[in-house]
Amino acid sequence: MYGMRGDTFLSAGVRASATVLGAALLIAGCSSSGGGDKDDPEESSGARITQQPKEADPFWVNPAGNAAKQVATYDKAGKDDDAEQIRKIAEQPTGQWIGTENPEQEARGFTEAADKADRTALLVLYNIPHRDCGQYSQGGAADGNAYRTWIDGVAAGIGDRSATVILEPDAVLHLVDGCTQDEFHEERYDLLQGAITKLKSLKNTQVYLDAGNAGWGHPDQIFEPLQWAGIDKADGFSVNVSNFYSTEDSIKYGKELSAKVGGKHFVIDTSRNGNGPYTGGDADERWCNPPGRALGETPTTKTADDLVDAYVWVKRPGESDGECKGGPKAGQWWAEYALKLAKASTS
Repeated sequence: MYGMRGDTFLSAGVRASATVLGAALLIAGCSSSGGGDKDDPEESSGARITQQPKEADPFWVNPAGNAAKQVATYDKAGKDDDAEQIRKIAEQPTGQWIGTENPEQEARGFTEAADKADRTALLVLYNIPHRDCGQYSQGGAADGNAYRTWIDGVAAGIGDRSATVILEPDAVLHLVDGCTQDEFHEERYDLLQGAITKLKSLKNTQVYLDAGNAGWGHPDQIFEPLQWAGIDKADGFSVNVSNFYSTEDSIKYGKELSAKVGGKHFVIDTSRNGNGPYTGGDADERWCNPPGRALGETPTTKTADDLVDAYVWVKRPGESDGECKGGPKAGQWWAEYALKLAKASTS
């Protein structure tokens, strides 16, 4: 556990979403868990799911997502009120976490489906070696060469289609907070640099390297590691991935960090920050399925600050953070929690 860092640290990997194409594909973000549900962009959930207006929200809504499937289930059961609550999640674009086994196939499937809808696919790459420091979403690529091959597969799958990539939640942060062993640092910087270079060689791909959150520490601690990881070649960085810090606090953190890395823009994960971070209970598990949280601002490129390129839902609301507080394995859909998030939101 992360007791020495208390509730100021949040591991995005523990809460990574499961994204799978076809029965043979494994889970993204927590492949060792064996849990999670399948999202196939070529199949409909059966629910009536619409894309959001492109001018404000250019990202693709997956009609086969877990939330959309839950809407269909509630509709069939005549639970109209619950269906409308979950629709708050189902009709918003969320990150598609690319799995470990078939990156080219998955990336192609999501970007082709997004392209057909005249939208941009939001992809999350979470497979760095020694991922999550042995916690719920431990694992990642077996070694550096395996990771480079995986990135090549993702790039081949994206091709010239439009994609926005959130690159390796926690990967840089874990180099700073002491979680990742020193012997792996040099390789990780090299892998992140290589991933950014490869993805930015694509015609229509934007890349945001993950940069922690407003509660873990201070920008002074992470700006140089971001530079060593190649932030200068990326479009910007992401903050608050799978976290609960308010949009206001996230903007403040992001702007302070931007000033130290050449004025880079950033995106904010607002998926579950509607009520801010949880402050009760055991500090070691405030990150894991905390009660009383709410959906945050819906995804959009019309934000409160010029440096913020978008509010995005990187974490998929309603998918478990891990086996805590009655939740299923990390990444698995949890309808009860999803309903609570939706009902607590103001939208």
